[in-house]
Amino acid sequence: MNRYPVWKFVLMALAVLIGLLYTVPNLYGSAPAVQVSAASLTTKVGSDTSTRVEQLLAAASIKPDYVSFEGTSVHARFSSTDTQIHARDVINAGLNGGADKDAPPYSVALNMVPRAPRWMDSLHALPMYLGLDLRGGVHFLLQVDLKAALDKKIETLITDTRTTLRENSGLKDKSIRPSVSRDGIAIDVLVHQADAAQQVSNVLTDAFPDVQWSSANDGTDVKITGTLKPAALIKEQDQAIRQNMTTLGNRVAGLGTSEPVIQQQGPDRIVVELPGIQDTAKARELIGRTATLQIRMVDQSAEGNAAANPNSLVPVNDDRYANSPEVADRNGPYTVVKKDVIASGDDLADAQASFDSQTSGNIVKLQMNAKGARAMTETSRDNIGKLMSIILFEKGKGQVISVATIQSELGDRFQISGMRSAEASTELALLLRSGALAAPMEFIEETAIGPSLGADNIAKGLHSVAWGFVAILVFMCAYYLLFGVISTLSLGVNLLLLVAVLSLIQTTLTLPGIAAIALTLGMAIDANVLVNERIREELRAGSAPQTAIAAGYGRAWATILDSNITTLIAGGSLLLFGSGAIRGFAIVHCLGILTSMFSAVFFSRGLVNLWYGRQKKLKSVLIGQVWKGGAQPGNVPQPDDLPDDDEAAPAAGSRPRVAR
Repeated sequence: MNRYPVWKFVLMALAVLIGLLYTVPNLYGSAPAVQVSAASLTTKVGSDTSTRVEQLLAAASIKPDYVSFEGTSVHARFSSTDTQIHARDVINAGLNGGADKDAPPYSVALNMVPRAPRWMDSLHALPMYLGLDLRGGVHFLLQVDLKAALDKKIETLITDTRTTLRENSGLKDKSIRPSVSRDGIAIDVLVHQADAAQQVSNVLTDAFPDVQWSSANDGTDVKITGTLKPAALIKEQDQAIRQNMTTLGNRVAGLGTSEPVIQQQGPDRIVVELPGIQDTAKARELIGRTATLQIRMVDQSAEGNAAANPNSLVPVNDDRYANSPEVADRNGPYTVVKKDVIASGDDLADAQASFDSQTSGNIVKLQMNAKGARAMTETSRDNIGKLMSIILFEKGKGQVISVATIQSELGDRFQISGMRSAEASTELALLLRSGALAAPMEFIEETAIGPSLGADNIAKGLHSVAWGFVAILVFMCAYYLLFGVISTLSLGVNLLLLVAVLSLIQTTLTLPGIAAIALTLGMAIDANVLVNERIREELRAGSAPQTAIAAGYGRAWATILDSNITTLIAGGSLLLFGSGAIRGFAIVHCLGILTSMFSAVFFSRGLVNLWYGRQKKLKSVLIGQVWKGGAQPGNVPQPDDLPDDDEAAPAAGSRPRVAR
């Protein structure tokens, strides 16, 4: 009756082993490390960078625990913070010693990495990320100026409207060409000939589906007014917030923090939390970072070619910029370009990474707005066969990332070729697309949390969980005896699995998350209490011990399932609609409900079956005192008075079974 098949016991053992594997890394803690990453788009970090770091450390007689290239950065782990700081200085001097101090090619930052054995990394057995309140760091609250984003959109629409009307074949006659102006957030198109108003309205409706157009007489003219549709207005504001969040994500990546939190708060605010970062000024500077491009013609005159030599003077109408490694391989270290800017990042409508099947190379496809497209068309038409350059400006420094010959007249779409990898083209497209903020932001709140406060929060949180677990253990073991021990073991497995799942999915643990763990333990034991009390009721009713155990788990399951589903619905609502600390609490809470249903029912019954399942003539179970209604304390039948499982149930009015 109370026996599990072998596969269920195997499943229990696997659950415990996997739980241990992914929980143990959290016990090792973190070790000081130095992280080397690219500080500019054109800097490549790879295995050769890792080798270079090893050579620099060896030359300085510094022995790291290991040096490895992971993802897009190099990590070197050390045994102490003193060694870490010394190594940072050595690596920074070796990699950035000859570079411009204001624009170094590499970012060399202090960081913390897991101290767990390296073989665990291959199994993705990593410790949980710690949030700002547990690790310390910097918290920013930024206000996004959505009105500025809307103004920019309206100005773009006005320019595109003028271009559309000018280039329409039916409106070439200047005498009937409408005039376009702005009135607040509306676009006014004044048609001077009433019979052309319908034609103009049709052209605008087809060209701008996101704009609501309406016509009205204005004296002898017809005024067509366009306003963004409500859905388009909301979409524009959402895109501005998302683009700013993406831009911030790109910018804080250089700080070396592994778990930055960037999320929207309300309709027009963004929260930025950088755990482990104590330099507020550096963080503010990085958040204010900008990246954009300019398209200019290359000066191919004799003076321009001579000025490519860094020791030569640059002509007054030219600028000299360093080339990216890819361009330098073909054209040398510098390119001299004309000062006149054909188009800039403000004229860029979109940038997407792609692959050119003809050349088998990675490219970035660019799309310009109406203003940029017109400038590209006019310039390329007059300069067939000449060189055009694309210059990327980042941190105030320009670098030529593309030099190409104009083969034909260009329109609003063209591409950048010669990218070194798919990752580089994706990064460039993302940087160009979101390098500039869609809307300006203002710092309205700034908080720095020290690491000592985070350590104190961790200690208090762990103490609350530990003392709560001990209190539950003492009560359950005293009140339910062996079944209390089994319930406590199941609760321990629940905690083990919960921490393992949080580590596996790399959830950021915050102080509310620790509170959710403590709450989960208190709620999880309720299921065991329901089962144990149900078994007691069955024993009071005269059921045999084996029958009482089966009925206790079977009949309590419906109640346990219902209560957990309703709690899960509440937790899901917090997860869906909450943010920040509330969302962190909800994630741990919901995962805790799922693990508690497994441990409190499936796992605990497995332990009970393992202990009692093979006893064919079980006469009693250790589940604490079972009181019969009307019985006096101490009037408790002894185990020898209880019949065997295979005996018939007692007749009505006979004495019920009572067991300890």
